[in-house]
Amino acid sequence: MSADSSPLNQPFHVEVAQRVKRLPPYLFGRINKMIYDKRVAGDDVIELGMGNPSDPPQQVVIEKLVEAARDPRSHRYSKSNGIANLRREVGAKYLKKYGVRLDPDNEVLVCLGSKEGFSHMCLALMGAGDTALVPAPFFPVHVYAVALASGNVISLPVADNDKFLSDIAYTCETLYPRPKLLIICYPHNPSSAVVEQGFYDEVVKLAKRYNLMVISDFAYADVAFDGYKPPSFLASPGAIDVGVEFTTMSKGYNMAGWRVGFCSGNAEMISALATIKGYYDYGMFQAIQVAAILALRDTEAAVEEQSLVYKSRRDALCDGLARLGWDVAPPKAGMFVWQAIPEPWRSRMSTMDFAMLLLDRGNVAVSPGSGFGPAGEGFLRMSLVENEERLRQAVRHIKRCLAEAEPEFAKPARQASV
Repeated sequence: MSADSSPLNQPFHVEVAQRVKRLPPYLFGRINKMIYDKRVAGDDVIELGMGNPSDPPQQVVIEKLVEAARDPRSHRYSKSNGIANLRREVGAKYLKKYGVRLDPDNEVLVCLGSKEGFSHMCLALMGAGDTALVPAPFFPVHVYAVALASGNVISLPVADNDKFLSDIAYTCETLYPRPKLLIICYPHNPSSAVVEQGFYDEVVKLAKRYNLMVISDFAYADVAFDGYKPPSFLASPGAIDVGVEFTTMSKGYNMAGWRVGFCSGNAEMISALATIKGYYDYGMFQAIQVAAILALRDTEAAVEEQSLVYKSRRDALCDGLARLGWDVAPPKAGMFVWQAIPEPWRSRMSTMDFAMLLLDRGNVAVSPGSGFGPAGEGFLRMSLVENEERLRQAVRHIKRCLAEAEPEFAKPARQASV
């Protein structure tokens, strides 16, 4: 046998699973690469794309983490559903804030961030041929976690609450087999749309009428402004019979990198998620869980103060964009401003091209709305993670960028490109 014909010299082809092939190219890849290249070149890029909190957790929470990490017992494998005291603390928060009584042993589970829990819940509930209804525009994991679980997705416009509800009913009446899962997300990411408790009352009725399981992504429960208080899906009568709700400590508690999330609600759905997690992980580092207990128990006032910080940032950004002549609708909740691209730019280029223009010539990174599905075309998602001065600086950069680009793009509308 010649050296060339040796099995060790034969080409080898990796065949990835169909679930991976179903995923589209990452739309934000071009932006992320340009941000990296510009920063390597020494440019000061103002990052308004990702909702990555820039403020630290409370010092007392950090100190508790350090203390717990020094305990040798913290370094053992933990329970995949979370330690009992943390689950009890989640239940206590639900009772105090929303009037919802939960059984911490069967109706609360600790996740490695709500995104992990959501993805594994889809794996626990969905299979080939199953369909989920999701809001449009959509947060990517709401669609692609279903796809990774081999399910199908139908997206329904979220801008009009009444129409969204009627679209759910119409789809359930006309689609066979009927959808199995409804995913809701309020305050909504990316659009910042909000609802009142009555909306969830109607969701529960639809779920029971059509045997539709519900997942509520309540990631922005702790960030709201101007007196608005985001309601919990689980506070609606009968909600616990049909669904679960995911919450997180990433936003209001500034613990994004800690990856602390919770799933609460229907015991059978919780049990299914616990089964999946039992095969995938041994739970969260126990010292983080201990620190999370203290954060939930003792730092609620700081969470409310953090909302005021985001409100000031919202006002700085929205006021600045309004002075540029943009039609601005300040959000009532969440960490983002969902902003329509002003004319004539909206007619001249795609959302992706506009975002690339701001980054290339203005050093301001934003998320193009098209990254959240076709319903996001024509919009930008701008995060509130930078301080007020940096946000004002971003507005100045945008103004200068568009003024300089205007002569070049002062031509009839061209076909949008992606």
